[in-house]
This record gives sequence, structure tokens and C-alpha cells, in this order.
Amino acid sequence: MTVRKPIQKTHLGVSEMLVGKVESIETGKSSRVTLTTTKEMQADNKGLIHGGFTFSLADYAAMLAVNDPFVVLLASNARFMKPVTVGDRLTAQAKVTDTEDNRRKVWCEVLNQNGTKVFEGEFLCMVLERHVLEK
Repeated sequence: MTVRKPIQKTHLGVSEMLVGKVESIETGKSSRVTLTTTKEMQADNKGLIHGGFTFSLADYAAMLAVNDPFVVLLASNARFMKPVTVGDRLTAQAKVTDTEDNRRKVWCEVLNQNGTKVFEGEFLCMVLERHVLEK
């Protein structure tokens, strides 16, 4: 029996170097995305990574858990728990926790290479009928 990898249907144009590499997708249920932080992401001379990169990784994982071509983010409730530094390997694990009409709630946690949780958040996503920029 051959197991086929689910096809990514959303956010096809994003940079793997900036938002992460897709490790797994279970459409409508979950995803896992990894990102190794780089010097270009640092916010200061001590190697602290700007939180926007951690948030972006989690947001990307949430979008992939929904995995619809027209999914967009409506709102989020995020909590940064530990600092991230240059060279950290982050893993975002996202899970769809609620589906109502065209809305999806997605819970996401981001762990570093030591298994320490650095971020957690809930994302409220909406699946549109067409691209958000189409009239």
C-alpha cells in the first residue's frame, strides 16, 4: 500500500526560508511545519529572533491545517513564552479544533529543538468562496 502525501492547496507562494518547511498536512485537521532561524531574522546583536517570524511560522501552520486555497486569518490570540535565538530549529504543530460554517479555529504550538514551548496561540480562520483580492 502506497501512502500519498496530501497536496498543499494554500499559501503556495511563500518562502520556505522565511515561514517554514511543510513536514505534514492532514487537510482540515492538522499540520506540522519546521523553521530554522537565521541571522537575517535577528532583532538585535545578541541573536534574539524577532517575534514576527515565530508568529508567521504558527500562522502558516494554521493555514495549512485548514488547507483550503482561499483560507485567510481573521483573528488570533498569541502568547510568546520563551525567547528564540539565531540557529533555533522551531516546529509548529497546528490542529483544527472547531469548524462552524466557513470558520475554523486552529490551535498551534511552537517548540524549539529542545522540546521547549516558545509560542502558543489560537487562530480564527475563514474559508472564502474566492481569493480575497478578487472582486
